[in-house]
Amino acid sequence: MIQSCYIHIPFCEHICSYCDFSKMYYNEEWCKRYLDSLKKEIFDYYQGEKLETIYIGGGTPSSLSISNLEYLFQILQILKMSSSCEVTIECNIENITLEKLELFKKNGINRLSIGIESSNSEILSMLERPYSKEKIFSTMNLVKQCGFSNINVDLMYAIPDETTGVLLEDLEFFLSFDVPHISTYSLMIEEHTKLFNQNVMPIEEELDLEMYKMIHKKLKESGYEHYEISNFAKPGFRSKHNMTYWKNEEYYGFGLGASGYIHGIRYSNTRSFQDYEKGKYCERKEKISKQLDIENEIMLGFRTMEGISKDTFKKKYGYDFKEIDVVSSLLKQGKLVENKISYYIPFRYWYILNEILIHFIKEVE
Repeated sequence: MIQSCYIHIPFCEHICSYCDFSKMYYNEEWCKRYLDSLKKEIFDYYQGEKLETIYIGGGTPSSLSISNLEYLFQILQILKMSSSCEVTIECNIENITLEKLELFKKNGINRLSIGIESSNSEILSMLERPYSKEKIFSTMNLVKQCGFSNINVDLMYAIPDETTGVLLEDLEFFLSFDVPHISTYSLMIEEHTKLFNQNVMPIEEELDLEMYKMIHKKLKESGYEHYEISNFAKPGFRSKHNMTYWKNEEYYGFGLGASGYIHGIRYSNTRSFQDYEKGKYCERKEKISKQLDIENEIMLGFRTMEGISKDTFKKKYGYDFKEIDVVSSLLKQGKLVENKISYYIPFRYWYILNEILIHFIKEVE
């Protein structure tokens, strides 16, 4: 049964230099038209399941005006939510206001994911994030004062010219907010971004690895569990919505450029605003074969500290995970570990996860 729903809001007040997501500059009229289409898509395709997680991402959902946010929350009333539903909205520091936070509270938002990225002025400038360390501090205090406790903050690292000293300062600053969840991302310079067009080069892999290990050590010492390759949480505060993805479970994806996985079909929506307005929502569909589903189960599951559940794998696919030939070899090498419940990849090999996954993909083909 489908229990999760992702909703994409493509609007931003400005475009960050590294962003490759489906986005466009915020315009009040365009946003209203977009929300009209979003409402129709949800009404046409949502099948009435009771949801356990809803994630409103972007883009920058917090860039919307109060009136358009009110319209968005009105649309969400179409969705049935369990009493314990985790409802997350992404926000950026520059457009979080008291009025918007109060509106979030009023409409059932119980988790915030805040894109901070860094507190260093030079890094913020390179990433084209329009705020200062002082603004971050005052905004985070405002969020806490409004009673939000389930908060994620995003940290970006491996920025060109960044040193381990600068990263350590960022970590200390982020920890000062005592939030229960931190997501960390090594800067990827993607095509169709400003950084790519400016021929900015990524940092050396050795430094990237050193930073990754530094983050792991610092956050673990501070009481966070490194439960997924890029994510850290205090006990009880893992992202329920993202666990849907990592468990290879089905979910709705609504909105421009959104992806979903329903009834064995993975799909991606169009990134064309014109097509979306015309009701041509879906751009690509793929019926997932058993083989491809197993590959996804492995690729996604091994991103987490628990790895692949023995019982879940056998129930889904009808055979024991250990029957995959490469398992015994990886166990002997120590790249795979077995306990009573699951198989998992130990942290020391997470950085080369893709190299390990290749063995499984070749095996199940």
